[in-house]
Amino acid sequence: MITIAGISGSLRKHSYNAGLLRAAAEAVPDGCSLQICNIHGIPLYNADVEESDGIPEAVEELKNLVAASDGLLLVTPENNNSMPGVFKNAIDWLTRPPEDRVRIFGGRPLGLMGATPGAFGTAFSQYAWLPVLRVLGTHVWSGRLMWVSGAMGKFDEAGNLTDEKTKKQLGKYMQGFVDFVSRLKE
Repeated sequence: MITIAGISGSLRKHSYNAGLLRAAAEAVPDGCSLQICNIHGIPLYNADVEESDGIPEAVEELKNLVAASDGLLLVTPENNNSMPGVFKNAIDWLTRPPEDRVRIFGGRPLGLMGATPGAFGTAFSQYAWLPVLRVLGTHVWSGRLMWVSGAMGKFDEAGNLTDEKTKKQLGKYMQGFVDFVSRLKE
């Protein structure tokens, strides 16, 4: 069984990206499970807080879910043509303490996707993540792209994916990503 940890990088209640992650969990092929994770409860990174209080519980829980998975799926919004600060903050926390970086990210197969109301999907956000993910030592899958543009017409008011064409594209993306994770796991 292949296990994927999926993290939505949005805090919004009816987030398109949280909806895309839920749809991805439904689209995984047989023999795979996707654990939906979020970044709620993760404070702004502060080295003084880390030193005095240690790693926050929400961070430890997320780190353990990612470390136990075979692959990681980041579902990223796009803010001002880049990654959202709140999502980058969460990833920064996951690298603390520094010796945990390899346990959490080193060699881990990673997929990127995202949804936005804009015309270019989350292309700029996904490109902005690449240098960060390279430094963390992940194996970013680039076999297929999943940039959902015009999200307001593809999700309902509760943030659920309703567009059939996008669902089919998502199914192909998830099959390809799971195949990539399987090959790296061998």
